[in-house]
Amino acid sequence: MTSAFSNSTMGETGASGEEHTDILLVALARTGDSGAFGELVRRHEGRIFGLARHITRSTNDAEDISQDTFLAAFRHLAGFQGNSTFRTWVTRIAVNESVMRLRRARVAKAVSLDEPVRLGEESIQRQIAVWKGNPEERCLTTEVRLILNQAIASLPPGYRTVLWLRDVDGLSIEDTAKALDLSRPAVKSRLMRARTMLRERISHRIRRKEAGSRDLS
Repeated sequence: MTSAFSNSTMGETGASGEEHTDILLVALARTGDSGAFGELVRRHEGRIFGLARHITRSTNDAEDISQDTFLAAFRHLAGFQGNSTFRTWVTRIAVNESVMRLRRARVAKAVSLDEPVRLGEESIQRQIAVWKGNPEERCLTTEVRLILNQAIASLPPGYRTVLWLRDVDGLSIEDTAKALDLSRPAVKSRLMRARTMLRERISHRIRRKEAGSRDLS
C-alpha cells in the first residue's frame, strides 16, 4: 500500500516535531499503511541498533535484535496505547530483547535491569568531579576516545544501558525510567553510580597509559 504520509507533511513538522509525526505514522500504520511503518523503522532503526550493540557488545546480535524489535513492534502496534512516545515504547522492546539474549547466552552476570542498585559499602552520595580543562582537551584525541569507549563497554549492562539512554541517546529521566520499567529515583541512582564508575575507570586507564609513556621515555 502506498503511504499516505507525504514528504510535505514531514517537512512541515520538522525535526522538532518527531513525536507528533510518530503519532501520525502509528495511526497510519494501524490502518495497514506499510509505508508508514517503514518510515517509523527508518527513523528509529539507527538508535535501536546502537542501543542493542551497546548492551550486547555484539554487532551480529544487535542486527538480530533490531529486526526482532521492529517485528515485535509491528505485531503489537494495536496494543500501543500512547501513554509514552513511540520512541520510548520501541526502546523498551529493544532493551527487553537485548537482555533476554544476554540471559540466554549466559554472558552477563552483572546487574539485571529489574534489580535494585546494590552499592555494597560504597555510598551513592559520592560527588562526581567536573571534567574541566586538560581532561576535556585530551578527550578530543583518538586515543582518549578509545579509552572512553573501552571504559563504557566495561560497565555492567544495567549501568551501561542507563548511561547510554540518558547521556548518549539523550532520553529524559522520565523516558529512561519508562523504557527500563524503573522508578525515577532508581534511574537517578543508577545513573550517578554509572557516571562514577565511568570516571574512575577512565582515570585509571589514563594514569596507566601515562605511567607506561614515562617508562619508555
